[in-house]
Amino acid sequence: MADKINGIDIRILRLLAKNARLTYKELAEILGTTRQRISRRMDRLERNGIIKKYTIIPDYDALGYIHVILGITVKPSIDLDEVISSLKDDENIKIIQRAIGSHNLVIHIVGPKDMKELERIIADVSKKIPGIDKLDITFVTDTVKFEVL
Repeated sequence: MADKINGIDIRILRLLAKNARLTYKELAEILGTTRQRISRRMDRLERNGIIKKYTIIPDYDALGYIHVILGITVKPSIDLDEVISSLKDDENIKIIQRAIGSHNLVIHIVGPKDMKELERIIADVSKKIPGIDKLDITFVTDTVKFEVL
């Protein structure tokens, strides 16, 4: 099987994006193929890093947490790789993204609804990032749509 992504692979990814709990048998039935073919394709998608992780989208509000996005612009002299490395182990940071546009770093934090504690967490994260030129904070109130493909 070639390493190129084809229509079946995209269909598998779209199906799993909607329901990551589908079994190989269920995928095969939906796509009109065999479980073995799905297994081979899934192995290849995982091996090639196309599928990085299977996960869930929690309702943070129902769990008693708040979701905050930090849009950060650092000065050009700052090594973004070093900054990212220093943030990876922070348990409050759930997503770290490089970006192009208004910010060159986007960080998703999940923290308590207690504003004083959340303020402390944001301050701690900010201290780990040298050369902040701009910092915007966005409080996510609801995830209305989340699609990956």
